[in-house]
Amino acid sequence: MPREPRYGFRAVTPRDLPTIGRWLAEPHLREWWGDPGEALAEIEQAIDDVATEPLILELDGKPIGYLQSYDPHLEDGHPYQDQPMGTLGIDLSIGEPDLVGKGHGSAALRQFAAMLFAEGTPRLVIDPDPANARAIRAYEKAGFTAFDTRTTIYGPALMMKRDAPEETGS
Repeated sequence: MPREPRYGFRAVTPRDLPTIGRWLAEPHLREWWGDPGEALAEIEQAIDDVATEPLILELDGKPIGYLQSYDPHLEDGHPYQDQPMGTLGIDLSIGEPDLVGKGHGSAALRQFAAMLFAEGTPRLVIDPDPANARAIRAYEKAGFTAFDTRTTIYGPALMMKRDAPEETGS
């Protein structure tokens, strides 16, 4: 069985903004992120936001996408504060168009989830637009299951979760 690729996750810096801006202008991301300028401004703002950790997803040291985790309990009035304390939300987008649909999103998400669970995160949530079938399939392959549909200030959302594995005593 072939080894799953190893992905790198590093903090977004201002030097990454032109690359992220290029990705956000691609049709496969613009459809879901909306206006690239507004989306890029939000990501730039997140660099210094204590509630959000914006990351560059790398494959073999090459940037291929954008990933962020956020704590809904640190944001006043966040619509996902009904989730258990310690829950982190995740957003993931493969930026490079030639890498979309090749399994990188679900593989990177599995690796990132394992890392967060090892750090003690009890639950991860992700909220694709219900019409985004490609993202939903990728998240299901990464072990997420749907549990709710909501309409928030961010738009329609299919709420999906993945809980940390139960520890078994030996």
